[in-house]
Amino acid sequence: MYALKLLSNLFVIGDVFSLVFETLFDPMKYALELTTATRPEWARTVMSNFPAFLQDHADCERKASAMALSFVAKFPDHLEIIPELIETAIEELQHFQRVYAQMQKRGIPLAKEMTEDPYIKALLKLCHTDPQRRFLDRLLLASIIECRGAERFRLVCETINDDAELKEFYQQLWVSEAKHGNIFVKMALNYFPEKEVYRRLNELNAGEGEIIQKLELRPALH
Repeated sequence: MYALKLLSNLFVIGDVFSLVFETLFDPMKYALELTTATRPEWARTVMSNFPAFLQDHADCERKASAMALSFVAKFPDHLEIIPELIETAIEELQHFQRVYAQMQKRGIPLAKEMTEDPYIKALLKLCHTDPQRRFLDRLLLASIIECRGAERFRLVCETINDDAELKEFYQQLWVSEAKHGNIFVKMALNYFPEKEVYRRLNELNAGEGEIIQKLELRPALH
C-alpha cells in the first residue's frame, strides 16, 4: 500500500513538473521576438551612470503598475482580465519596492519628478484612435514593452560583474518581465480574433523596432 501511494505521489509530482516545464520552456505561444536587438552601447551607457538608471527604473516600475490599473479603471466590464491585471499591478509595485531598496543601500534618492519617456511617447503614436482598436493596440504594446524590458534587464545582468546581489536582482527581474510579455497578448485573445491579434502584434513590433533604433542612448530603461 505504501509503495502504491509513493508511486501515485511520484506521478503527481511528475505532472506538476511537466506543467512547470511547459510554462517556462515552451516556445511561449503568446510571446514575440523583438525585431531589433538593443545596441551594445546601451549597456555601456547605463553602467556609466548607474544611479540615474536606477532612478529611471524605479519610475518605470511605478508607471507599469499604474498602467495595469488603468486598464481596470477603463474597462471594468472586462471581467476575464481584471484579476490578472490586478496581480500584474501588485507585482510591478513590488518590483518598485525592490528597486527602491537597492537605491537606499546605495544612498540614491528617487527622482524628484517622473519625466516623459520618449520611447513610450513614440509607441503611443502608433496606436489607433478609435476606442476598440486602441484597446487592442495598448494591450499589445504592453506586451512589447515588457519584452523589451526583459531583454534589457538581461543585458544589465550580463554586464554587472562586481555586485553579485545586484546581478541576481536583475536576473530575477528579467525572468519576471519575460512572463509579463505573454499575459497581455493572452488578454487580447479574449476579445479579438487570433489572426487580427497577431497581425497587429507584428505591425506594432516592427514599429517598435524602428523606434528603438532611432532613440538617443541614455542611462534609462528605454
